[in-house]
Amino acid sequence: MFEQRSGSGYCPALDGIERKTLVHGEETLMTEFRLRKGAVLPRHSPPHEQTGYLVKGRIRLSMGSEQYEAQEGDSWCIPGGGEHGADILENSAAIEVFSPVRDDYLPGQT
Repeated sequence: MFEQRSGSGYCPALDGIERKTLVHGEETLMTEFRLRKGAVLPRHSPPHEQTGYLVKGRIRLSMGSEQYEAQEGDSWCIPGGGEHGADILENSAAIEVFSPVRDDYLPGQT
């Protein structure tokens, strides 16, 4: 599967957070997130392992009892079922890969 860069296809995830599924396979799914300064990703604990990379901006990640201020170029890995959330400190963009595939992020699902 190939995906050409496009400015369309983003859908709202939460107030100030948009997501776009880029590509997916049988075991993984890659998503781009656009994050507006001041937005909050509430703590949650989905069953998917997720690895992420901050393309631009600055966010404060909370994982369990730990907090980490991620800056452009930083990355993370959250185990499946791991409680986490984020505060968006600057307009940011992140890429995350989920395993197993998040069915709710597949194209055509909202």
